[in-house]
Amino acid sequence: MKNIKIVSLAACMAWMLSLMLFTSCSSDDSSAEASTGAPVIESVMPSGYNADGTLKPLTPVTLVDPKNYYVIHGKGLLTTKKVYFNDFDTYFRPTFVTDTDIIVLVDEDTPYANASNQLKVVTDRGTVVYNLTVAPPVPTFSGFNSINCAEGDQVIIKGKYFLNPVVTLAETATQPAVPVTVVSSTLEQIVVKIPANANHRYLSVANISGAAVSKEAIGTALYDDILYGMQWGGPWAGKGVNFAYDKDSYQGEKSWQWEFGQWDGGNWGFNVDLTPYKALRIAIKGTKTGRVNFSVNGGVNYVLPVTSTWVYLEIPFSDLGNPTSLTMLTFQESNNDGGNTVLFDDIGFVLK
Repeated sequence: MKNIKIVSLAACMAWMLSLMLFTSCSSDDSSAEASTGAPVIESVMPSGYNADGTLKPLTPVTLVDPKNYYVIHGKGLLTTKKVYFNDFDTYFRPTFVTDTDIIVLVDEDTPYANASNQLKVVTDRGTVVYNLTVAPPVPTFSGFNSINCAEGDQVIIKGKYFLNPVVTLAETATQPAVPVTVVSSTLEQIVVKIPANANHRYLSVANISGAAVSKEAIGTALYDDILYGMQWGGPWAGKGVNFAYDKDSYQGEKSWQWEFGQWDGGNWGFNVDLTPYKALRIAIKGTKTGRVNFSVNGGVNYVLPVTSTWVYLEIPFSDLGNPTSLTMLTFQESNNDGGNTVLFDDIGFVLK
């Protein structure tokens, strides 16, 4: 969906000229008589410009997108007092109203779920209702848990605008999309059942407006709500770590909390083949602004920026010494101001 703006008087004049041309072609000899009676809506059409700068064609639609302009075309519309999309009172410019057409912007706050699916125009001569669907925004995908799920597991997807969602394992260059069973859904959460052969596949959620794909691929986590594959390790000093901190998280329900003293740190051992991956991902947040030194296998040092809000990073392996396997992760508080309490989440890998 594009946010269309009126950029000049010339643009408005172009729209109105288009309407005049459309009206002259579509009206018949009875139009003058009809316009003195009750209002009539014959069609709703896009108005404004495409992304390439061309005018949108005046083609009737039954689905409208919020934050876009449309032409309501009919008869007896000159005395319009109110326009409602799904019973939402929608502002319109009286100067953009003729007896046969209204140009109106569909408000971004127009309800789209459990709605009437109707356009209503109120005039001095009466009210007319027209069946029309308001599309939800394109879904947003904030995460799913658990990331390291297996066939048959029920997984929770979180995000927004999940109206009548269709969930799939996302299409790749070599694999078609695969349907995923939806167990239950709300506008902000979906429970799905993972199909077979889902490892290293991304999840996609679609509604009638478009689709969103997860940042994480299934089976690529080192930490989502638990730490996977740790063979040894721990902090050098300080108050230690809490792998099940449930007061804040970037995804899922928990995060890894580490109460660092000044220059405290620790090592954690794994045995992971990095051949399928190109980068390491991590989300990080602190009680205060700071920094944490980070390295893979004791190699090149990388500074993780810490702020009081979550920061998501994808770190190319080229910035970490080009490791081919993961045997050790090292973290060390390095802000030189007395330590920090830092949360880590969504630690894992990015597929090539």
